[in-house]
Amino acid sequence: MAKSAAKGGAYCVQSKVKELVKKMKLKCSSDVVDAMNHVIHQTISRGCERAKANGRKTLRGSDL
Repeated sequence: MAKSAAKGGAYCVQSKVKELVKKMKLKCSSDVVDAMNHVIHQTISRGCERAKANGRKTLRGSDL
């Protein structure tokens, strides 16, 4: 998570991600949180573009 956090792009909580993975009886590699942050960033960016394309200034759940 160091790379994402250094760039100001940390969107998920590492301990919570690892906790959920552990509940599923798996181990969590070090790159999972970075990958999650990337997915979250992409999803929000696409949602914002969709909201703008629909003439809105508000991001909605349906945009995601």
